Amino acid sequence: MSLFSMPFVDSGVDVALHGVALVVLVGAVAAAGFGFWKVHELPIHKAHKEKHQQIGLITALTWIGFIWHWVWVLAVMVAFIDSGKALRRIRDIWRENEREQPVTATPAKEEINS
Repeated sequence: MSLFSMPFVDSGVDVALHGVALVVLVGAVAAAGFGFWKVHELPIHKAHKEKHQQIGLITALTWIGFIWHWVWVLAVMVAFIDSGKALRRIRDIWRENEREQPVTATPAKEEINS
């Protein structure tokens, strides 16, 4: 005789609880897989939404990213960064020094109080 009673051992409830645990396990694995898939497809959805010019490149990088995850990071960068705007900003920063005009100080007028 045991000090602790085992309420569900050797009963039909034991099999039912194993069935419930199996359903929960399969559901959790399926939900994790679906969530991973949805996060992994973010670059493709963003590219289609913005009508990106490099949709083919982003799609290929996303699929390759399933094997090499660092490639997926490149797909995210290509999809979410507006390369034309970024290059124009870099160009403007580069040429900023060329456009600056030398500032000449004008002498302040002295007031003569007599």
